[in-house]
Amino acid sequence: MTRKTDDVVSRRKFLIASGAVGLAGLAGCTENNSGSGSADESGGSDDAASAENENSGSDTDALSGAIDIAGSSTVFPLATAMAERFREENPDVNINIQSTGSGGGFANYFCPGETDFNNASRPIKSEEQDQCSTNDVDPVEIKVATDALTVIVNNENDFIGEGLTVEQLKTIFSAEEQPETWSDVNADWPEEPIEIFGPTDASGTYDYFIEAIIGEEGPGHRQDYSATEQDRTIIQGVEGSEFAIGYMGYAYYSENTDAVQAVAIDDGDGYVEPSLETALSGEYTPLSRPLFTYPATDALEKDHVAEFARFWMENSTSKEIVADEVGYVPLGEDEQQEMLDKLDSAIEEAN
Repeated sequence: MTRKTDDVVSRRKFLIASGAVGLAGLAGCTENNSGSGSADESGGSDDAASAENENSGSDTDALSGAIDIAGSSTVFPLATAMAERFREENPDVNINIQSTGSGGGFANYFCPGETDFNNASRPIKSEEQDQCSTNDVDPVEIKVATDALTVIVNNENDFIGEGLTVEQLKTIFSAEEQPETWSDVNADWPEEPIEIFGPTDASGTYDYFIEAIIGEEGPGHRQDYSATEQDRTIIQGVEGSEFAIGYMGYAYYSENTDAVQAVAIDDGDGYVEPSLETALSGEYTPLSRPLFTYPATDALEKDHVAEFARFWMENSTSKEIVADEVGYVPLGEDEQQEMLDKLDSAIEEAN
């Protein structure tokens, strides 16, 4: 296990904190919201902003309008960082970002046609695609970064030792065995209750954890745990109990290395700690994963939406933004070009 990580810029603390408590400063709002409902109810655009959204400028030097984004809490800080920089160049564009979880964003905002983008920490599901199709929403899958999903424990936990195996993680989190104490997982560990913290089932992080650790055909994720869409709450829960465990995206852990410690994972070839380097090299298996944003094709007809999507992709290889500021692995140049080509095709189709 480790409490060390890469150095990051101090602005990231602001971005990560904003994912939990909400951020107003993008001439719209950036908000973390685990509930459902309309964009208006959850800090999205109001009628005036919606009208402005239909009135985007055609000159990239004078863009105006609203952009509404919902979805993954994991992608939230990256979307926020890109939006802040875009607005420095385009102050008349209002960017409203909500952190609703990948599934919550698709079901309640994007597929009903209420938002222009949905951020996701796993690929769109077939049932979500069907819902989008029913509403004539055509999502474009754009990879934006790579994450190292991170398992965390309390700083006082000294019994796990080198880390956890994939099989031990499956035992702890699956609905099949549901061990009550740490000694139920390993007889040498304390006979103390396991306290579990993690994301809700609306989260792409939850979905990815099931796919990578429990198995999609397996018994499913145990439900007797403290579930939240607030990553800050997961950190606080694990920090507050010596026998707690949880998981989240790497960026949130990397801002809280003094509060909790990350767990190295053994997938059969030895224990590997989560980091940008091990995620990039492919050593950190099976918990390194792609992160996405999904613009709606119709939304790309609006110049300010298309230009923001291009801006994000043009900066997707930036170590300064993606790695140093937010805490994810940037795209390589080949991946970036592939995503730009896909985006340009969608923009051309929209127009």
